[in-house]
This record gives sequence, C-alpha cells and structure tokens, in this order.
Amino acid sequence: MSQEATDGGSRTTGSGRSARPLDEVDRRILDELVRDGRTSVRTLAERIHISRTNAYARVERLLRDGVITGFRAQVAPVAAGLGTSAYIALTIEQNTWREVSAELARVRYIEHAALLGGDHDVLALVRAPDNAALRDVVLGRVQSIPGVLSTRTWLVFEEFDGAGSPWA
Repeated sequence: MSQEATDGGSRTTGSGRSARPLDEVDRRILDELVRDGRTSVRTLAERIHISRTNAYARVERLLRDGVITGFRAQVAPVAAGLGTSAYIALTIEQNTWREVSAELARVRYIEHAALLGGDHDVLALVRAPDNAALRDVVLGRVQSIPGVLSTRTWLVFEEFDGAGSPWA
C-alpha cells in the first residue's frame, strides 16, 4: 500500500484515508515488533507501559493504516542452505521496469529487487545454495529476461545488520 506525504505531515493510505503521524508510543511499538514480531499484546503493553487495550488498538490501527504490512520470520540464509549471496545490478531498456520486475519476481533465489536512479537501473539481492545456482540465476534466468541489456554481479563475502530500528 503506498503512502504519500501530504502538507499536514500525515500520510495518505491507498484507501484514501489519512493516517495519523506516528507518535513516540507508536514508534516504541514498531521497535518492539521489529525486534520480535511474535511478542504478545500483553508483553508489548508491559514493555511500553501502556494498557493492553491501548496496545491492541494501536497495533490494529497501524495494521489498518498500512504502517505494519505483515509479520514474518527472519531466516538465516546460510543456516537455511543458501550459502551464496550476491547483488546483481541490471541495466534495462527504457520503460521496461514493469515487465522486467514481473519476471524477476518469478526467479527463484531473488530475495529483493529495487528500481534505482544512477549507473544501473535495478539492483537485486540473490541468495542461492552455491555458485552454480547463482550462475544459473544470473546467466540462465536474469540475462534471458526481455528488456535486460546487461548485468553486473557482486559476490557477498560477509554481511551484518545495521545499528537498529529507526523507530526507537
């Protein structure tokens, strides 16, 4: 669901409703849920020092307004058998983003893709079991997508998460 800034500082959701700006309690709720999406409303309320009713109502509002878009498990790629990671930069024909992105969404092992401004048009994160699978993704699948002019691949040697949530 897209959210566009308005002059009043609130966001407009795809349904045409304006969402309230986030306050400190909302940001603390988001921080807790980003850290552990399985946190119960009771525990959430205790950690933030608000009532369970307030915590439940706020989480429901954040979901309804599209601020929270879902809950998911974070998977360690190597432990899950995806020991090779790489970023692939794509140069595509002008005005082919919709078609290219639709095809990229169907390519196994592509975790994330983004349209860019700069030297390359698209950046995709690939997590594959090994170099042979990565090679197949890049040379066999991505480069055969109509509209893809060229690719450049960067192998990831090591990764880490950032300092933490911007919601705190």
